[in-house]
Amino acid sequence: MQIGGFVGDYLTGITQQWLLVAPKANPGMLEMFRDRDRSPLREMVPWAGEFSGKYLTGAVQVLRTTADPALKGWLKDFVRILVSFQDTDGYLGPWPKPHRLTNSNSAGQHTWDTWGHYHNMTGLLLWYEETRDKDALTCAARIADLLCETYLGAKSTRLVDTGSTEMNLAPAHSLCILYRKTKNERYLKLVLQIVDEFAATENGEPLAGDYLQSALDGKEFFQTPKPRWESLHPIMALAELYWITGEDRYRVAFERIWWSIVMLDRHNNGGFSSGEQATGNPYHLAAIESCCTIAWTAMSVEMLKLTGNPIVADELELTLFNSIVGMHSSTGHWSTYDTPMNGIRRSSAHTIVFQSREGTPELNCCSVNTPRGFGMLSDWSLMKDREGLVLNYYGPSTLTARFKSGLTVTLTQETEYPLDGTIALSVKPSESAVFALKLRIPHWSSETHVRINDEPPLNAKAGSYLQIDRKWKAGDKVHLTLDMSLRLWSGEQECEGLTSIYRGPILLAYDHRYNLKNAKADTPQIRDVKEWDPVSCMLDIPPIDAQKLQSKRVQWTDWLPPQLLLEFEAANGESVRLCDFGSAGEAGTPYCSWLPVKGCPETREFSRENPLRTHPV
Repeated sequence: MQIGGFVGDYLTGITQQWLLVAPKANPGMLEMFRDRDRSPLREMVPWAGEFSGKYLTGAVQVLRTTADPALKGWLKDFVRILVSFQDTDGYLGPWPKPHRLTNSNSAGQHTWDTWGHYHNMTGLLLWYEETRDKDALTCAARIADLLCETYLGAKSTRLVDTGSTEMNLAPAHSLCILYRKTKNERYLKLVLQIVDEFAATENGEPLAGDYLQSALDGKEFFQTPKPRWESLHPIMALAELYWITGEDRYRVAFERIWWSIVMLDRHNNGGFSSGEQATGNPYHLAAIESCCTIAWTAMSVEMLKLTGNPIVADELELTLFNSIVGMHSSTGHWSTYDTPMNGIRRSSAHTIVFQSREGTPELNCCSVNTPRGFGMLSDWSLMKDREGLVLNYYGPSTLTARFKSGLTVTLTQETEYPLDGTIALSVKPSESAVFALKLRIPHWSSETHVRINDEPPLNAKAGSYLQIDRKWKAGDKVHLTLDMSLRLWSGEQECEGLTSIYRGPILLAYDHRYNLKNAKADTPQIRDVKEWDPVSCMLDIPPIDAQKLQSKRVQWTDWLPPQLLLEFEAANGESVRLCDFGSAGEAGTPYCSWLPVKGCPETREFSRENPLRTHPV
């Protein structure tokens, strides 16, 4: 993969400014495993054991996207060091022997020890897939063996009884992946036991999220006992169990949970969670934690693999270009904990500084996790099915796939997308061959024009894949024009009377920085107050006239320009400038993506109406 445009810039920045420096600038990421049994014991947050695994998972996925040789060389050393700190019994966590896998510490507080092992397993398995490093696979298997020794069987401690179940039941997911590679039946037995424990209760009260049966019974995700974001990781075991067993109930439950989230908890910027959990309200203005959105993206990748539904790919694109871009500094040096719909953007190192410790001054749950948002492009940008290749990602890029033995296909896109809807796609097979190329036609592209070379145009339907079956040869070019007309989503509940405006996949936002000429000097708006109004951000935004909803693209000639800047006419005749959500707030200025629009027709964002839910509840 070669990703260009601003997404490519982010990948480069994250690699150079974070992935290649974070472990050395925060050596406790690895050293916490070396001295776990030495006095004095480290003071750690309960989830400290996750830092290395989250870092490794995102770094390997970014590596898959960039093939950066420096990153690959460094990760080889990182894995070697990490594996060397595994104890003889397979333990690879930061807690001393009396508290290993008890999910509690010496003070009797809950820890997320099995959660940390889950993330280490996930990263090690990805590294093995990328490099065939047998030491990484062996390390992951020894973790699994220890989990089986500790929890498998009627005579063992039930994992669900150790607490923090949204987090600590997550190994069900990584154990599935390991089982598919090793066929070790003990791993599958432990997975099935954990899934049974999803429904465990004590004195009539649920101990875990009951994810499987609740979904089959028709409950929405926010109505389940454990609707926190961490639950998405054990839930992904359901998709894996469908592939392993073929039992349809796992697939049905997984799909229902995904649709429930996209209908009721995915925000206008593609982010997930309100105050770190599902609430059934996409207008809720509580924090949209970056880790939650990363988990949502990972779940959506699994949903796309499971269903082949292009609407899922639309969701991945929405999240990437808005929430994931928005949670990162354009340099790649820092990321957010909260990427709000309205508000200001703060580094996670400031917002959740309580996680900082000696040896890990920059580490927190989000800083180690956010690069994965870009890295997961390696999972969904170009896929393969029985008929041929499936192109989901549009943007300046060159993607090469080994389609089948002896045949590779290179797809090169010349485009400014998502800033412009015109895409020139060159198709270059290693030799002329017959196969299908499926092009994602976004649900929002009402008028799509597609033609191959100088041939007559093809009929493309919004919200579907356009399948092109032909004998492809080097030099073939697909000309694709997507409809970038403006779209509206009328707010409800906390966002009643406000509107979100989209141009293609890009959510637009009002940033104080680009509208200072409209500011009233005689009525200054003070930002440093205890009571922050996230609906209006205390910005006096003139309502945009929906009857004149036309925009013109303008250039920002000052430093640090946004990716996209459009000028609209307000109802009072003033001009209002809106930028892409990903750039909004980059300079520390307040911004809003729920905006006043005068004369706005009643609208609903597509997924709220649930037209394509696979299994109606």
